[in-house]
Amino acid sequence: MAHSNINLTLKIWRQAAGSSTGNFEEFKVSVSPHASILEMLDELNNSLEKEGKIPVAFESDCREGICGTCGLVVNGHPHGPQPKTATCQLHMRVFNDGDTIYIEPFKAKAFKVIKDLIVDRSGFDKIQQAGGYVSFNTGSAPDANAIPISKDIASLALDAAECIGCGACVAACKNSSAMLFVGAKVSQFALLPQGQPERYERVSNMVAAMDEAGFGSCTNTYACEAECPKGISVSNIARMNRDFLKASIKM
Repeated sequence: MAHSNINLTLKIWRQAAGSSTGNFEEFKVSVSPHASILEMLDELNNSLEKEGKIPVAFESDCREGICGTCGLVVNGHPHGPQPKTATCQLHMRVFNDGDTIYIEPFKAKAFKVIKDLIVDRSGFDKIQQAGGYVSFNTGSAPDANAIPISKDIASLALDAAECIGCGACVAACKNSSAMLFVGAKVSQFALLPQGQPERYERVSNMVAAMDEAGFGSCTNTYACEAECPKGISVSNIARMNRDFLKASIKM
């Protein structure tokens, strides 16, 4: 059965560079309800290029909801109004014909706007680099059951490891905190035996890198968990805080 296009008004943030003043620019589009928001932006850019105009700059990579580079604020929500959905998997059918959609970059002190909808997320890279490595003895691969790990603990570690580092937690937080991101990256190792040797050094270094990058403190409003496309739990923040306190005592 054929589905007719829906007509939308787009208010897209345009900013030539980080040092420039940005503003919303209006566009009228007619798109398939089955198109993703990135496909809609592709179509818009094709039209702009045909008219000799500058296309809208935005980031994307996997378009499968697993890399996080596509993150945009859509109608005030990081990744859009649909819960646990990355921007690239947000389809136009969640909007109605005649709707006006506001599209902005993830704005935060630590996420400098590069151009239009693209921001610099290198602060996240620096935090992960500060986490260092996981040490283990070299040699032949151990048997799968050589290090017994309970199902509950393994599930918690895997849940934390689902974080795709998109920055939605930062964009959702009124203080632009990266605590949920750092908590998840700390927890995925802290919960497992393999992560114990560097556990407290790791959390100290990652928190220091977070502060140095300019991210704010936690607001305890849980907005980060609500807007996270992977539903990362704020319990990871609590675990990180406990480990950081222990690290302060030990070091």
